[in-house]
Amino acid sequence: MSYQRELDVALSAARAAGEVVLRYYESDTGFWEKSKDNPLTLADLESDRVIGERLRAAFPGDAILSEETVDAPSRLANPRVWIVDPVDGTKEFTKRIPEFGVSIALTVMGEPVVGVILNPAAGTAVWASEGDGTFRDGTRVRVSSKTQLADALVIASRTEISRNQFEPYAGWFAELRPIGSIAWKLACIASGEGDLNISVAPKNEWDVCAGDLLVREAGGVYVAFDRTTRRYNQAKTLIDAGMAAGPAVLVDAFLARERARAV
Repeated sequence: MSYQRELDVALSAARAAGEVVLRYYESDTGFWEKSKDNPLTLADLESDRVIGERLRAAFPGDAILSEETVDAPSRLANPRVWIVDPVDGTKEFTKRIPEFGVSIALTVMGEPVVGVILNPAAGTAVWASEGDGTFRDGTRVRVSSKTQLADALVIASRTEISRNQFEPYAGWFAELRPIGSIAWKLACIASGEGDLNISVAPKNEWDVCAGDLLVREAGGVYVAFDRTTRRYNQAKTLIDAGMAAGPAVLVDAFLARERARAV
């Protein structure tokens, strides 16, 4: 089944939202905290409104799950659900670090079939639809061809690194590089700009759903440390498990070593 119309609408919505976000990024925008270390800005709210308006106008029967919109339990019975993060990486956004993104995904029966991640500061979009591959600014991309864990460039959360959550993996990789938004990290992995992403802290469906599809369509995998994949549009949107993304051979090598370490 083709999802070209859905992809076109998602790209249009992401670009319109990206213009909003970039305007705030280039000006002095204030922010406040929804909870500890969880900032919210006017850019989040306006981006959310722009995306929601476009998706509802094009697909009035679909449900929307967004970080910045009050959740409607009725989405659980809807086979088509858009999963949206209007600004993933708000902490980077507020610090003027260009590692954040607008993330839009469509799931059908819990499986992602359309994904768009746009980094307004970089002027770059990465997108995919089921069965059609992953594209970065119109050029098809694939995950890394690296096969050895010791040669891998791992991109990970600078917060997790600063909290010493990667100490158990010291010496496992060629390089551990901090990058902000998990959505943007997954877009980078799908583009081959990094060999492996590992995340150990909890994350929400809206953080990773679009990136999950980008990685899959680029020839990679995105799985929990127990090797399971995520089925989206769950009542509990928080994903507690550690997750790994990249080419299957590297992910398998990491998970095998992690399993041995944890015994």
